[in-house]
Amino acid sequence: METNTAVMLPEALSIGLPEIDAQHESIFRCIESLKAICYGSGPASLEEFENLLEYLKYHFASEERLAGEVGVDFLDHATVHRKNLLALRRAFSEVQGGMRDLHSFLRYIEYWFERHITDEDKPFAATIHARQATARDNSPAACS
Repeated sequence: METNTAVMLPEALSIGLPEIDAQHESIFRCIESLKAICYGSGPASLEEFENLLEYLKYHFASEERLAGEVGVDFLDHATVHRKNLLALRRAFSEVQGGMRDLHSFLRYIEYWFERHITDEDKPFAATIHARQATARDNSPAACS
């Protein structure tokens, strides 16, 4: 399969946290790769979809770690993550059970992911940026 070197993360969905933006890029690339397989040569293996869900779990853990590093309360965001993973797993179970097709799942996960970044990650990133700015402002000045 040909590698797409175009940036997959739209600028409007960048949150300004390099590690998290890179992971968002990877998730969009994975979704696009799965779409290319499903709409092109045939169905992707269900294992590839499982890998995407596992990567989302890793990504959510990265956000939680980042919040902890700067002392941001993550309880509400973590609850959203747990609910999201449950909903995505439920939808994927429907694919495995033949009640939903892969194309439908891909449309669902892509739409969900864009909404998650806009509705949850952007406010989360704003809180991280504010905490980092406060920490910089409160740090002692260097000696001249």
